[in-house]
Formats: sequence, C-alpha cells, structure tokens
Amino acid sequence: MPDYQPASRVTRIKESASVQAAARVRELKAEGRSIIDLTVGEPDFDTPEHVKQAAVAAIAAGETKYTSVTGTPQLRSAILDHVERRTGIRYSPSEITIAGGAKQVIFTALTASLDEGDEVIVPAPYWVSYPDMVLANEGTPVVVPCGDDVGFKLTPKALAAAITPATKWLILNTPSNPTGVVYSRSELEALAAVLAEHPQVYVLTDEIYDEIYFGEGQITSLVAAAPQLRDRVLLVNGVSKAYAMTGWRLGYAVGPAPLVASVNKLQSQISSCPSSISQAAAAAALTGDQSFVAECVEAYRERRDAAVAGLNAVPGLSCRTPEGAFYAYVNCAGAVGKTTPDGATIGNDQDFVLYLLDAASVAVIPGSAYGLGPYFRISFATSLETINAGVEAIDKAIRALS
Repeated sequence: MPDYQPASRVTRIKESASVQAAARVRELKAEGRSIIDLTVGEPDFDTPEHVKQAAVAAIAAGETKYTSVTGTPQLRSAILDHVERRTGIRYSPSEITIAGGAKQVIFTALTASLDEGDEVIVPAPYWVSYPDMVLANEGTPVVVPCGDDVGFKLTPKALAAAITPATKWLILNTPSNPTGVVYSRSELEALAAVLAEHPQVYVLTDEIYDEIYFGEGQITSLVAAAPQLRDRVLLVNGVSKAYAMTGWRLGYAVGPAPLVASVNKLQSQISSCPSSISQAAAAAALTGDQSFVAECVEAYRERRDAAVAGLNAVPGLSCRTPEGAFYAYVNCAGAVGKTTPDGATIGNDQDFVLYLLDAASVAVIPGSAYGLGPYFRISFATSLETINAGVEAIDKAIRALS
C-alpha cells in the first residue's frame, strides 16, 4: 500500500492556533493539571431557553429532513429582516447563503472566487484562519501590519499601498478578533473611498461579533457606511457568538447574487444544507426576545473592565480597552528578553505564552498566531473569578522574571 501523501492545499496551511490551544488545555486537564483557561473564544453562557425549545419543537414536528441549500424560508426571512435592521439595506432571497457556521461561509466564498495568484489583503492582527483559508484556496494572502500606532486598524494609505492588479479581496473584521477594535463610520467611509478606485476588489466583512459592542448604539457595517459598494461586499455573520450557539454551527452571508450563487453551488456539493434543527433554533434566536444579548454584553463589559485594569497593572504588560467582541490583545514586550527562574530567556511572545502555561498554569494564545507580536490574546468570555485568577497568576509569573 503506498504511503499517503496529503494534497498541497493541506501541506501549505497550519492547524488553527486557537484550536491547537484549546486542545492543549484539554490534554493538560485530562492529565490532572488545573489550568486557568483564557483561550476559548466562545460564550460561557448557555443558549437561551426559548431557542433550545424551538429546536425541540422542530424535532417533535418532524422537521428533521433536508432543507433547501439556502435554508428554510423561515430562517431566510429572519436573516434578511435582521440584516435590514442592522444595516438599513434589504437583500433579496437570491443574495443569501447559509452554512454550518460563519467559518464555513468564509471558506466556501474564497473557494468560489479565488484562482491561483489572486491576492487577498489581510490586515494584521487577523483572525488566525484568514491567511490559511486563502492559501488552501490557491490564493496569496497579503498581510498588512496594523500596529498599536494606528489602533490596530487598516488605514486608507496602507490599503491603497497593498492593492495591486491581482487583488481580489479585502478581508475586514469588525469588531475584531483578536483586538476588539471597531471601525467607525468615518473610518469605513475613508476605506470605501480607496476601494472606489479599484472596482475589481471585493470586500469580505466578517461581523460575527457585531452584537457584542460596548459603545453607544450599534456598530456600523461597511454596507451601511458605503451602500455604493453593496455589489462588492459579502457580509458574513452567524448566531454563534451573540446567542451562545457555537455548537449549533449556523452561519450566513449576504452579498452580490452572482457570488452567492457560486457559493450555494459549492454548498450543494459539500453538505447539501445546514442542519434543519439548527436552522429552527437560529430563526428563533433572530426573531425572539433579544434581552439575552443585552445581558451578555453587560456581563462582558464588567469582565472586560476587570481584565484590562488588572493586566495594565502588571509590570511589563499593557493593552487597549476593547470596543467590542470578548478579547483583549496584550502587549508583552516588557517581558521579552527577561530570564525565567529556570534560566531560560523569553525570546518572543510564543516563549512567554509557554512560560505562562508551564509556570503559572495560565493558557493564552500568542500574538504571533494573529500576525503581530509581541502580544498575547486572552478571552474574557469566562467568569470574573477565572479572569481575576488568571491576571493574578500572570502578575506573579512576570514578577518572577529577572
């Protein structure tokens, strides 16, 4: 039997850093170690009861068969109404795709649109999967560093400099994982002005955290700030983060009908349709009582404030106050170059993260996984008790460095 050789699309990508971190935490816990886990990018709240009951009712009613590739009429209607409330734009049924999570939507959209040599602009820090999804689909990620000096945001100047005749997509994530930054309307308008000069460039705007916003009102979507770009924008979202439904695997996107048709054509060959039960639950989430979302946001705000205050009080660390999502991106440059009690030198953020795991039993994710070091990301989608214990342990571990 010949040795298995993976396809090149597999060998040129890495396993998701966040998935790796979560797996390592599970391994250590299985070995009996008590780990303060600040890696997990999912709400620690349970799915709202009325959403769970909608799923139970769907099962009882026999709604357990295949649906259309584009989902049930009830869910399509719920999504289109929800997007209109969020953006002021009414999309048609031919402009919607629904899949097993926003992650699958993004991957399939890139599969449907990229050919070898096509470039995708990815501002860094970025969600860990963006560059590898591009590579897996024959594209070339063009990573644009966006440091603290520009608020971790892509500037019009940097965008203009990154665009070439080969540019196919810009990926924009707001609120951002890992930094929690949110683009304002004026910032989006300024980016749109650059994009207006390059009509070949599409924009994938990942707004999965749009409900988790700590400012006034709601975030501004790119299509709301620049409706003239509607035919070039794929707006991706889902129910995982806002409604604590990560395991239900239900995401969606709205965008130009020709692109969406290609995505749905691929979807018909990949999984036929999303889970009918998850669709019933998602429709209930989008159309039902929204008080759960507001309550979660207030809990995240309290946790955010505790995490940011605590981390900024630790010598050698600093972080901005996130405007959205449930992550803090922490500068650990003050720890780089120092020596651990065992005599090892902290050479970069990866070394520091391993030191925290070994010496303090605190699990975080290195900023280099998001394309910009020396930082690390923590999630505050966990209890205040866990956050405070994590900050205390990190503080103790840093003070042990010399």
